[in-house]
Amino acid sequence: MRGLSKALALLLLVVMIAGASYFAGFGTYWFISQFQAPPTPTVSEPQQFKVFWEVWDIVEREFYGELPTFQKMTYSSIRGMLESLGDPNTVFIEPQMHVLEKTDFKGSFEGIGAVVAMEDGHLFVVFPMEGQPAVKAGIKAGDEVIKVDDKEIAGLSLVEAVLLIRGPRGTKVRLTILREGEPEPLIFEVIRDKIETPTVAWELLEEGIGYVRISLLGERTKAELIEALQELEREGATALILDLRNNPGGTLTASIEVASQFLKEGIVLYERDSEGHEQAFRVQRGGLATEIPLVVLVNEGSASASEIVAGAIQDHGRGVLVGERTFGKGFVQHAHELSDGSGLHVTVAIWLTPNRREIGEKGLLPDIVVPLTKEDIASGRDPQLDRALEYLKTGR
Repeated sequence: MRGLSKALALLLLVVMIAGASYFAGFGTYWFISQFQAPPTPTVSEPQQFKVFWEVWDIVEREFYGELPTFQKMTYSSIRGMLESLGDPNTVFIEPQMHVLEKTDFKGSFEGIGAVVAMEDGHLFVVFPMEGQPAVKAGIKAGDEVIKVDDKEIAGLSLVEAVLLIRGPRGTKVRLTILREGEPEPLIFEVIRDKIETPTVAWELLEEGIGYVRISLLGERTKAELIEALQELEREGATALILDLRNNPGGTLTASIEVASQFLKEGIVLYERDSEGHEQAFRVQRGGLATEIPLVVLVNEGSASASEIVAGAIQDHGRGVLVGERTFGKGFVQHAHELSDGSGLHVTVAIWLTPNRREIGEKGLLPDIVVPLTKEDIASGRDPQLDRALEYLKTGR
């Protein structure tokens, strides 16, 4: 299945990062190259924060236990302040997580090319990516990383461990590994490289039906989708299934670019701010798949930017949605990079489908509702994909 193994690697990497925090970037109106500058404090702020500093001084003076670092107390205070907004999508991201967040949307990073996960404080290789430095060095799935260079993994978070392993292309990292069946730890020296993380995978299914899965909407997605559509056309695809299940979102730009591959003209979405002002985002003409029969697969894991794509296709009557109700995250967020390298996402507006449905209210209800049960997953069945195939074959 062309490209699917690479897409799975990306999906697992996203899941890995989500385990360390929530997927901090998902659904963000992303400005990777043009973060907004932090605001300048006003003269009135010291008086407004008088009680805050009174408490801070008393705690520093009188608390019996060991005090956390100034940075930790500051970050905790910021989180408390944001929590008072009642908006779970306005979030603060610490510097280390912010580094990973930015690379995810770019679709590449520099490291060894291995998907890792933390379990009970132990760092395991889920699998090394095919053709990447980890594989070439001999690292295998199931290996436990206990040291990176001279740094012990014990006591580190997943993000801290990942950042130790990642590094500039061409540099060397030494991993000390425990492997089942080996009496002593093994040491591997790996030369880091640029690792590409594709967001689109595709294959030709039965009876000329093309299948395209998009796992994330990032900077690379448009080019990868065009490649997929061109290849499927060369292979004789006469219908398409676009799989957006478990796609957590991505950038607004990518969502417009993807939707435009399937729509001839019109509105992709509206953006409405707190004062009710609306901005329309239109289809970019020249899409490659504007007439071919189309089914879109969605589920409760389809969120944010992927809901923009699905909602536009549904409202234009361009294709049929099959699966389960989507997540319902239709919020526009501005991303700010702060002075210490941390990040702040602030909700500034909402997204509406072309028919002005609020994505964030209830999500999108598919035209054909098909549940996917745990039993289906355990047995390897996919009734949602089966129903999409049936629809494209029979029109029912």
